Amino acid sequence: MWGIIPAAGIGSRIQPLAFSKELLPVGSRLDNGIERPCAVSEYLVERMIHGGADKICFVISPGKSDIMEYYGASYGSASIAYVVQPQASGLCDAIFQAAPLIPADESVIVGLPDTVWFPETALAELPEEMLSFLLFPVDNPQVFDAVVLDETMRVQEIQVKREDASSRWIWGAFKMPGHVLEALRQLWLARNREDEYFGTLVNAYLAQGGEAIGVKAGVSYVDVGTLHGYRSAIGLLSEAAQQENVTGARVALGWPAGRLPRGLHDLNRE
Repeated sequence: MWGIIPAAGIGSRIQPLAFSKELLPVGSRLDNGIERPCAVSEYLVERMIHGGADKICFVISPGKSDIMEYYGASYGSASIAYVVQPQASGLCDAIFQAAPLIPADESVIVGLPDTVWFPETALAELPEEMLSFLLFPVDNPQVFDAVVLDETMRVQEIQVKREDASSRWIWGAFKMPGHVLEALRQLWLARNREDEYFGTLVNAYLAQGGEAIGVKAGVSYVDVGTLHGYRSAIGLLSEAAQQENVTGARVALGWPAGRLPRGLHDLNRE
């Protein structure tokens, strides 16, 4: 199974930074009992691995070589690949840059690298045979993509950043077979690549007879792309770390290959 991580954006809401926003230190890992910081995107990578991904593709812009330097060729049990999005042209364009890598009969997960959410195993709840969205309840759905469902959990509409959003459930990640990804790409091309947001493309897909379902397996969701979100993520992780029955508060599945712990200083002697 593949995971696609769109990471070509400039992160204007949280600039200035001296590095890619996906490498913003948020939370920590334990290294032989020593607590060390980790990058925000590691939470998504771990959640994708929990969801079954064994290959992960970062879609980066030409200037984001620091992501390649950080992750290298692998993370834990997953291999890492990179695809370049020549210029920032929206989420749909970023996702479909990776489409040539995805076989028609292999599933793919897509998530956003500047988010932190729980439970960390929620992606495993999504079916693989059709387009499915992992949903989270939020208090401000108007700043996200709200998902409207019918009584059978079929997606009726995705309301993209609408002030009058009629659902408090938003998508935080989604899964589909490779052949559905290709069908969406062909539809996007037929619509002259005008869909910047994935939600508007899905609405067109549904209007043409496509199907998607929503799975309300998410509990908490934070967008770390703003200073307010950054503070909220720190609070969410701190709260989760205090609960014995909640895992995933720290990344734990491994190190990014580009930042293996060789030669790190012993903090006890610094």
